[in-house]
Parts: sequence; C-alpha cells; structure tokens
Amino acid sequence: MIELLSEARCTGCNLCVRACPTNVFEAREGDIPVIARADDCQTCFMCELYCPADALYVSPFAERHIHADEQTLAQSQTLGTYARNMGWKGAKPHGADKDPTFRFRALQRGE
Repeated sequence: MIELLSEARCTGCNLCVRACPTNVFEAREGDIPVIARADDCQTCFMCELYCPADALYVSPFAERHIHADEQTLAQSQTLGTYARNMGWKGAKPHGADKDPTFRFRALQRGE
C-alpha cells in the first residue's frame, strides 16, 4: 500500500497521478500531488516505478498501513528499490540519467 510521498524529493511531474490505475493521487495546480485515497491502493507499484525522483514508497503489505519514516527509508536506500530491481533506472534523486520513462514524460508534455 502507498505509504509515503516525499515532499523533499517530489518534482511535481505528476507521473504518479497518471500511472496509478486506481486514482490514489490528487494532482494540485502549481504544487506536488498528494496521496488522497490511500485505501484504494492495490500495491501495483506503478507509481513508484514511474517516479523519476524516487519520491514514493509503496509497502509490500497490501492489506494494512505501516509506518514509513522517510529518513530511515532514504538512509537505507529503500526509496526507488522497486524501480532499480526492475532495471528501470539508476534511482538518482530528482531524475535518473538511465530512466527510460522519458518517453512517458514526453507524451505528458504533448511531444
């Protein structure tokens, strides 16, 4: 279940909003999105996978919330783990030079 959206890491790209199949996030004009409907999360990890800034943490526990401490997750390099394990990116905060989601972001911009 989605547990954390890091305000410090989030770039406001709204890819999590677009990637989420259950509409868990709420986009906000001129601001970063928020987790608006956490209980709707199906633990698919799509938001975490598409996040270019490793600003999200999805717990593998789909049926219950757990406490997610951002500092602990950052220190243990847990943020971005799913994307790294899937080979999607180098998990570098605020963008990854090996991140193939540039195609998805280009579509969002209308390119």
